[in-house]
Amino acid sequence: MSSAETQQMPHDLEAEVREQALERLKKRRDLGAHLVSYLIINAALWGVWALTGAGYAWPVWVTGGWAIGLALNAWDVYGRRPITETDIRREMDRLRVSADARRS
Repeated sequence: MSSAETQQMPHDLEAEVREQALERLKKRRDLGAHLVSYLIINAALWGVWALTGAGYAWPVWVTGGWAIGLALNAWDVYGRRPITETDIRREMDRLRVSADARRS
């Protein structure tokens, strides 16, 4: 979006778009922090495992479970479609139809 287009946007719409952009940036930053935590803590767990005899590979449970959470976090950040005004209107229409059916 060019600066000329931004200047022509109504103030409310510009504020809404800015809020959505800020939310997406925060989610991306949080995912990065989540990934760094995952790598550091799992490296430490595997290090403890290796230094204590490398018997049963118990860190695999933490690594695997946390990987599932990390994958879901990544899906939320990059794969999930934001809710649009069309989605909201469609859901409101469904609720109205459902309410009308119950009244009949």
